[in-house]
Amino acid sequence: MAKCLSLTSPVRCLSLTGSADFLYRSFFSYSGLRSVKTDLNDGGTTMHCWVPKSHKESKPNLLLVHGFGANAMWQYGELLRHLMPRFNIYVPDLLFFGESSTTRPERSEAFQAQCVMRLMEAHGVEKMSLVGISYGGFVGYSMAAQFPDAVEKVVLCCTGVCLEEKDLREGLFEVADLDEVASILMPQTPDKLRELMKFAFVRPVKGVPSFFLSDYIDVFCTDHVEQKRELIQALINDRQLTKIPKIEQPTLIIWGEQDKIFPLELGHRLKSHIGDNAKLEVIKNAGHAVNIEKPKDFAKHLKSFLVGSNSSSQRYKTLFWSSP
Repeated sequence: MAKCLSLTSPVRCLSLTGSADFLYRSFFSYSGLRSVKTDLNDGGTTMHCWVPKSHKESKPNLLLVHGFGANAMWQYGELLRHLMPRFNIYVPDLLFFGESSTTRPERSEAFQAQCVMRLMEAHGVEKMSLVGISYGGFVGYSMAAQFPDAVEKVVLCCTGVCLEEKDLREGLFEVADLDEVASILMPQTPDKLRELMKFAFVRPVKGVPSFFLSDYIDVFCTDHVEQKRELIQALINDRQLTKIPKIEQPTLIIWGEQDKIFPLELGHRLKSHIGDNAKLEVIKNAGHAVNIEKPKDFAKHLKSFLVGSNSSSQRYKTLFWSSP
């Protein structure tokens, strides 16, 4: 929570972002989840996850993997009411986000995926479907590639899995180099946070006072800055489409039509790379933060895809379509 900087700065003494985060925690708990930290026993990795208070064997398991930005609660809070009645929900913090960390040197999405898989195994989850937003989609895709027997269905939202290092040089993105990418994704000033909002939303909120933005930065953007920069570096360095494995699980790709962080071209590229097992849904008038900007459309596509013909999920089809 943001700290009080001086006796003459009462607004800074009460962190509105921290208060909102507390309300999200209360909502997650009220929704039937509990907060658990797990030591992976690898010499320095601990992961935090929201897990069901009561795991029901009759329900399929669903893993929700967050991206950069605010924590997983903020990114998936709107979806809980749609998903909790039908799935055992697991919402982890990736390494260097929230309460998860490691002393190990690995920074690749493959290592993140291995840690999440070990976390799920620690909670007795052997099979699951997953949703990955942005950076979380890189991790989710790697999980599907490394553990095909464990991952059943995959949803990838605005995730540039098929980007190549040369795309930065050749002008696919509005940013020119890694330093600029890092400064936007990990804003350290109100002006940089405003810039991120312009990249993430088609219609960003205007006129937000700087002290509100500074409060948000204090809560979410000041921890593990160097490690997060290394995560971005690991994504981009020597990335080539020919080195990216193809996954075979049924895959839904959701993209904001006006995404400025990962342009829609990467969504079509990902669909082509996976092939017939993938379906691309483009949401109009939405940017990179499509899950927040168009939550109803996002939930509608998830419902349609995640409830399929397999016996474990078919029982919940009627409930899914009857929900608001």
